[in-house]
Amino acid sequence: MIDDVTPALTVIATVGCGLIGGLLFAFSVAVMPALARRPAAEGMAAMQAVNRVILNPVFLLIFVGTTAICAFLAVTAPFAEVGGAGWRGAGALAYLVGAFVVTGAANVPLNDRLEAADAHSEEGERLWRHYLRRWTAWNHLRVVASVVATAALATGQAA
Repeated sequence: MIDDVTPALTVIATVGCGLIGGLLFAFSVAVMPALARRPAAEGMAAMQAVNRVILNPVFLLIFVGTTAICAFLAVTAPFAEVGGAGWRGAGALAYLVGAFVVTGAANVPLNDRLEAADAHSEEGERLWRHYLRRWTAWNHLRVVASVVATAALATGQAA
């Protein structure tokens, strides 16, 4: 049974990891540097808006759906009889830990603090500068994890 659904789920997870990785990459190389160049209140307000808008059904389906499939692939990899199980397991774990867990443990709490802050206050400006450094550093890690996951899952599928 596991081996019957594994190839299709691996393709779906590979695409999901690639989509999330691409989105996060865009934030690392374009969105955050652009927001950092704006006045603090303006950049902060823009990021607050982004954080509200991104919680939409399409993003959540891809992000959470990929997480669920990766969890399945990670748990079943040791029992799979089809080739590439080690690669699939490693890719799934890279996404689960490096993208999903880091998001929940690091980026979301930073987003929550940013949302609660007043963009036009002195404290808001200090928070924004801290946020830019910390959020972007954690995001770089999520990018790397998503790219590693995509590559490992693709390698597992090809094996």
